[in-house]
Amino acid sequence: MNIVVMSSNSMISQIEIPSTLELTILMPCLNEAETIETCVKKARAWLDQNHVSGEVLVADNGSTDGSQEIAQCHGARVVNVPTRGYGAAIHYGSLSAHGKFIVVGDSDNSYDFSNLEPFLERLRAGDDLVMGNRFLGGIKPGAMPWKNRYIGNPILTAIGRIFFKCPSGDFHCGLRGYSRDAYRLMDMRTTGMEFASEMVIKSTLLGLTISEVPTTLTPDGRSRPPHLRPWRDGWRHLVFMLLYSPSWLFFYPGAVLFFLGCILMAWLWPGQRRIGSLTLDVHTMLYGSMAMLVGFQGIAFAVLTKVFSINERLRPPDSRFMGLFRYIKLETGLIVGLILILAGLGGTISAFLSWNQTEFGQLNPTQTMRLVIPSASALTLGCEIIMVSFFLSILGLQVRRIDSRAQHEVLWPRSSELV
Repeated sequence: MNIVVMSSNSMISQIEIPSTLELTILMPCLNEAETIETCVKKARAWLDQNHVSGEVLVADNGSTDGSQEIAQCHGARVVNVPTRGYGAAIHYGSLSAHGKFIVVGDSDNSYDFSNLEPFLERLRAGDDLVMGNRFLGGIKPGAMPWKNRYIGNPILTAIGRIFFKCPSGDFHCGLRGYSRDAYRLMDMRTTGMEFASEMVIKSTLLGLTISEVPTTLTPDGRSRPPHLRPWRDGWRHLVFMLLYSPSWLFFYPGAVLFFLGCILMAWLWPGQRRIGSLTLDVHTMLYGSMAMLVGFQGIAFAVLTKVFSINERLRPPDSRFMGLFRYIKLETGLIVGLILILAGLGGTISAFLSWNQTEFGQLNPTQTMRLVIPSASALTLGCEIIMVSFFLSILGLQVRRIDSRAQHEVLWPRSSELV
């Protein structure tokens, strides 16, 4: 493969870059002058000893300590990353890689670049993403803070496995391998530490083949504190997983609230209910109404979020979810909403007539509110259903967009089939 370079004297020259490299060993870097030499030497020695056609690529994130020069002096190729962030460094590095496969590892000498055979073997076997697992391979004393080892990593990994059914047992291992083609399919978006979670989650949602190999974590060789901020970055990982799972963030809590609210209102509609010495009346019914309406908002947010994320290619299409919209259309929402509005108006008129019979005097709240609360709830719910239906229709419009990677205008299908 040839890359054309324009020199300062306007002479055009060509740089020959091998097009048959099998492996790129990628190291994100930000001020790692103390350890980058060791990492590059280990990686280069492993490539030579195992006769692997490959390169060592350092994705530099704006180092000011001379890390770039050190890496180049010991046989690494360096690309400068214009955007700050762990994820940004890996993203730009992956796009710049010349190898068919990519193994990425931190450049702080905490991972062993002299033992990459298990990763390359699985990649050669056809796996799309090969994750290192530090809990299987071993964590040396002092290599990982206790809060990361016993709280952060296990909890976040468990959440990822529950939410997305990801097979990985160590979501945040800094040593992992993937094919260049698989990386392009992932279409990564985050730039910070949550990049690690996004890669595993997207690979799972896309149905890519994911495997694990044991890897060892040793104390890094830096004299300064690490870039990782456990509580802040752990929170960012958690928020990302919640935002990427509208079912767990919105739908399940919303569905529970909605049905509990409906049941509570229906139970109290005939009259007061007693549970031991406790009497439940219209005041409790009002809270049931609130739970129902908030629950519907949660369900609606889940649907809207999922449609938006699919439209924006933040997550792959879900055929089962999209299939629901063969039956749930704009007209369906309008009809259901109008029925509820009419029912609410009917109840409101009935309550008004009851008030008229008392010549607009005082009413018995326990009787009147038993009719007013469901009527107001139906009116509100009907209006919300209509507004959500129209919003779904807006999301379903086809929008002309620019595909920056293809550098030409394309018409992305924007869920027009939803409505």
